Amino acid sequence: MPDDLDELTAAWRAATSSLRLLLVLDDVLSAQQIRPLVPAGPGSMVLVAGRRQLAGLDTDRRVTLEPLETGDGRSLLRHIVGEERADREPEATRELVRLCDGLPLALRIAGARLQTRPAWTLAYLVDRMADDERRLGELSAGDRSVEAAFRLSYDQLAPAQQRGFRTLGLSPTVEFDPLTSAAMLGCSSRDAEQTLESLVDASLLQQTRPGRYRLHDLVRVHARRLAEAAPAEAGVARTAVLRLYLDAGRITSDWGQGGFPTGPQPATASFADWKDAGGWLDAASGELVDVVGHAAALGEADYACWIAEALSDYFVRRGRYHECRTALEIALAHVDEATDRRMAPALRNCMGITDIYQGRILQGHAWFTEALHLSRDRADRREEARALAGLGAADLNSGRAERAIPHLTEAVELAQRLDDHWLAAMGLCVLGAVHHSQRRYEEALACFAAARAHAETNGRPRMISMASGNAAGVHLDLGQYAEAKILYRRAADLAQRVGDVLMHAIVLTRLGTAEHGEGNLSAATALHHQALSQHRTLSPLTEPNCDRLEMDIRYRLGRTYSAAGHVAEAREQFRTALALPGADEHPEERALAIAGLKECKDC
Repeated sequence: MPDDLDELTAAWRAATSSLRLLLVLDDVLSAQQIRPLVPAGPGSMVLVAGRRQLAGLDTDRRVTLEPLETGDGRSLLRHIVGEERADREPEATRELVRLCDGLPLALRIAGARLQTRPAWTLAYLVDRMADDERRLGELSAGDRSVEAAFRLSYDQLAPAQQRGFRTLGLSPTVEFDPLTSAAMLGCSSRDAEQTLESLVDASLLQQTRPGRYRLHDLVRVHARRLAEAAPAEAGVARTAVLRLYLDAGRITSDWGQGGFPTGPQPATASFADWKDAGGWLDAASGELVDVVGHAAALGEADYACWIAEALSDYFVRRGRYHECRTALEIALAHVDEATDRRMAPALRNCMGITDIYQGRILQGHAWFTEALHLSRDRADRREEARALAGLGAADLNSGRAERAIPHLTEAVELAQRLDDHWLAAMGLCVLGAVHHSQRRYEEALACFAAARAHAETNGRPRMISMASGNAAGVHLDLGQYAEAKILYRRAADLAQRVGDVLMHAIVLTRLGTAEHGEGNLSAATALHHQALSQHRTLSPLTEPNCDRLEMDIRYRLGRTYSAAGHVAEAREQFRTALALPGADEHPEERALAIAGLKECKDC
């Protein structure tokens, strides 16, 4: 036989030119290994199996072997340990399949251990594997080991890929993107994406959707163990990724950078603006609370508190109150460990805000009271001002408008002295709402005008929208429809821009009422229907004002239909409002709908 590769390849092709072969090549590392072995005979087929995707190889078909689904994994386990034994513990069988991540090798090793330990129950093995640190150690039998299989794939990586893989084990979320990886690796997003894609090709990383990646559970445990073997590298990566989430929360917050006087100031390199940061947080979806828990578990109490505070405004604006409360509860459990003394009153203020939005007025009042005492003990004037503004909002929402005025007046004065334009705007908006509720229209308009000035200085569109919408409400009550329309349109555009569905729906239906006031009934009808469309995207499970808002919109739409002579359509809207499950909990809106229905009957 010739020694030269080219001569060997020519001899192989000559020998196979007249044959139809099925050639199976296993554990292939690269396309270069395969090309000399392709048989020359027509109708031949080559099956290639390997750990890598081999993107450089031309093929007729590619098949990626994913982990087994729960049903298939359970069938394999029942086959190994015996159907009767597995079926005695159905819940433990399912959990063992999950802990094995659906990997056939892991399931076979777990099954083999149960075969050789007849005294063990499946639940006992599940308990032994519940701890991530022990799980890989339990998946070893004789010369077979899941970790050894992972290590073989890892050893075949280039050094830069190995570092990228190790670092991914430190991600605080299951899914991540190139920006997360870039922060941990200290490189550009483009370089991080190339590393991630190379790990996908090595079958160590999954791409769940464009731009989003994840490690299988067992693979993530292995990556984290590798990372912890290099503590200095791991420490830098962990701090960097926590800083990334902190920056995103603070940049997208409606409070602006001035609302976070302690802790690291946001780096501007990661996100173009508040909207970019908010979109990045949206992509993380329901895993944001895990970041707070991750920081707390690492002993990073300051970061846990900072991130929980920074995300609270983001969560509240999107109606994700349960997540907001959970994140704050995690942080509050560790607030005494934090070096930042501002966090104790700050997190309580955030809890109070969350309660107010959820309609839990007494609980909110209690949180603000605690925050006020703590902030005064610590001479923290900013958190004192926030607590005072919160107490004013709680008083207003509990029907004690006059009691709110001293709190709000003091909060606004403090905020102005501190140059906290967001807080000044918020305090003035609530103070204006107090005056509006008492029909002191001039005082209300003055407050809302001052609030808009502060909001425009701060530059956050949601607060500008709030101040404009509140001022428009006063003009609407005064019958000044042209002025109301101008302000409502501005408020609607800004609410849509920031994605505040609740505010957008409220402003649209009130703009519809202003159009109605000027006699533009078709325009009013269209706006009320737009408001209903926005309302349908709200969840009644998370938004406490969902039913009340729908009653308000349908009442206004019913009045517009009635004014246009469409009595049947008007009657339908009033009846629908009264038939809502929570209608009895909103007596004011219920009374208006009943009055509208009575007018229809009198027509």
